[in-house]
Amino acid sequence: MAKVENKNKQNPKLQQSELKDGRASLYLEFYLGRSETPVLDDDGNQVLYTSGAMVGKPKYQIKHVRKRENLNLYIWLHPRNTQERLQNRNTLALAEKIRFEREQEFLEDREGYRLKKDRQRDFLQYYRDFFSEDSNLTKDMKCSIRSSYNRFVNFLRESPKYSHYDTVMRMEQLTPDMVLAYTEYLKKHSNGVGPLIFYGRFKKVVTAAFDEGLIKKHPCKGITIKWDRNSFSKEILSPDEIKKLMATRYKGENTEMQRAFIFCLFTGLRWCDVKLLTYANVDPMTKTLRFQQKKVRNVSSRSWVTTPLTDDMLALVGEPITNDRSSELVFKIGPYVSCNLQLKKWVAEAGIRKNISWHCSRHSFAVNLLSNGANIKTVADLMGHSSITMTEKYLHVVDSLKQDAINSLGSISYAMP
Repeated sequence: MAKVENKNKQNPKLQQSELKDGRASLYLEFYLGRSETPVLDDDGNQVLYTSGAMVGKPKYQIKHVRKRENLNLYIWLHPRNTQERLQNRNTLALAEKIRFEREQEFLEDREGYRLKKDRQRDFLQYYRDFFSEDSNLTKDMKCSIRSSYNRFVNFLRESPKYSHYDTVMRMEQLTPDMVLAYTEYLKKHSNGVGPLIFYGRFKKVVTAAFDEGLIKKHPCKGITIKWDRNSFSKEILSPDEIKKLMATRYKGENTEMQRAFIFCLFTGLRWCDVKLLTYANVDPMTKTLRFQQKKVRNVSSRSWVTTPLTDDMLALVGEPITNDRSSELVFKIGPYVSCNLQLKKWVAEAGIRKNISWHCSRHSFAVNLLSNGANIKTVADLMGHSSITMTEKYLHVVDSLKQDAINSLGSISYAMP
């Protein structure tokens, strides 16, 4: 009769449960400890032992706590031939492998124990796993983490102190000094909120490794990148540049991306919102767009935004192909990274010498409205800002544009008599 064998100190233990069809189902039994409950009499007083070695000591009801994990593996109780015996042997070997892995996880959870070989895992490979095909992250997040990975590897290659880590780097070699040097690199080589975003994605990966016990001490603890929200470093497209961009055609252009970007220039939508926009968000009768901002969903009471649409904007939206307005997307665009690459190509073809990213459309929308005399409260409502404090940063840009306009008039050479 086939039967699993256990050693006394194994936890979990591999057990089997006999089935009616002549097989046994394999499962793991974890021993989680025991609980002690005082034994009380009818008056609520604790009962004491009255005889034996424990006389005079309080009685406790002992309960051993166990947990079961079914493996969905089966063996033959009475194998009838060589094939069934071989099947049993292979199944038991697999079950034992799973049992050993669970035992290591159980030790780690109980004692903070982590095998030394795990701390020697390659951090760069762990980083790459985040944007691999097997990753459960969204396509957009994978692209974002891939960009942050490339930036981190560039930092390693360009740093004499850390260049020998650019292909393989053990978990334990990721130190606070390296992280601090990386933040300085980001501030030097990225603009605007770029350092904040790259560091945020990097920290997400490091935190995941720390939570899994692969890193003993979190190397990012206490290290932050500060960003002045009142500062403004994004490029702005002027109305003339927008007209120039819309008039530019070239071979291999992505008209779906162009349509979506133009819509953002005239509505202030973020990329994450325009990507999710369906025809249900557009009301042609009232000429309005109503949507919930993804960035502040379930966070801000001002997450819903209603924007008036012109006839030109409605023409840009077009008509749905199907009858399902609630699910059909208005703009069928790709991931953020690919959209930005296509956008940069379009801007270059238009002869615009600015570093334009998708988010520049939102900033351009706000600055152009304020430059044309729009009330700041109105702009804040259209942007979906919870307060005008967030909108006031654009006033600095408008003031700067006014100053540039005055400076463009040239110097005064008039001599006073």
